[in-house]
Order: sequence, then C-alpha cells, then structure tokens
Amino acid sequence: MKTLSLIFCTLVMATISMPAGTNCRVIQQNKANLIEETCEQTPHRDLCIQYLSSDPRSTDADVTGLALIMVKVIKTKANKALDKIHQLLQESPEPGQKEALSSCADRYKAILEADVAVAIAALQKGNPKFAEDGANDAAIEATSCENSFSGKSPLTNENNAMHDVAATTGAIVRQLL
Repeated sequence: MKTLSLIFCTLVMATISMPAGTNCRVIQQNKANLIEETCEQTPHRDLCIQYLSSDPRSTDADVTGLALIMVKVIKTKANKALDKIHQLLQESPEPGQKEALSSCADRYKAILEADVAVAIAALQKGNPKFAEDGANDAAIEATSCENSFSGKSPLTNENNAMHDVAATTGAIVRQLL
C-alpha cells in the first residue's frame, strides 16, 4: 500500500505540478488511517491514537510495529510505576501499605521481566498469541496491584494507566491472530 501511494503521488506530481512535500502527506495519511483503523478495534481508541500518533516510529509501522510501540509504552509505564513504588517504600509506609507496595513491586517487575520481554520476542518472531498473553497479563498484574491495598491505593493512576495501555496493546496484537 505504501509503495502504491508513493507511485500514485509521484505520477500525480509529474502530471500536475504539486509541491515537492505532497507525497509525504499522502503516505502519512495512509499511516494515520492504519493507526485509526487499528485503534478503532481497541477498548481505548483515543488513548491508542494518542500514543501511536506521538511516536515517530509509527509513520513507517505496520500493525506488528504498532503493537511493538505499545509494548514499549507498557515498559515505560511499568518503570514509572516501579520508581513511584520505590519512592513510597522509602517514605516509611504503614505495615499494611508496605506489604501491598512490595507486592506491587513484584508485579511490576514481572511485567518488565516476563510480560514485556515475551511480548517483544513473540512479535519479532511472528507469534502474536504469546504477545497477546503478555499484554493481557500486564493488565491483570496492574489490577491485582490495585486490589492489594485495603483502602485507597497510592498507585491508582499508575495501575489504571497500565491496565488501559495493556488492554489496548492486547487488542492490537489480537488483530494479528
């Protein structure tokens, strides 16, 4: 599709005098359409479009590439959550909260060390089922972290963000099955 768009734009530019940058806009429009079409099939369309449109790698990506971009968003969110957990643990939390924070740290480490690693490898090897499982597990881990607190969780924003990004990633990967 990218090649056809480029050929078409080159022909149009040759036949009617168009500005030199016009072909790039058409190619980007096709990629914007891919992002839009891909994100329409996810539970969090706007979030999906936001992350994919803001990443320059998406301009040349196919659906697998878009899924890889979203797996890297999972990785970034997990690292930020772990940083916050470590910060909260250093602030001498109450015993019940300390236990929940430690449990969450283990869950986010599992996301980074298992779920993200498996998802990236699976997408690169063309085995999207394992990538979908990794994304779905990351969503489950975030929900489990949230539920480990008795009362108000100091990680609600991080857990909700992780859940939504992971669920969106799983839905993108499902399109490859």
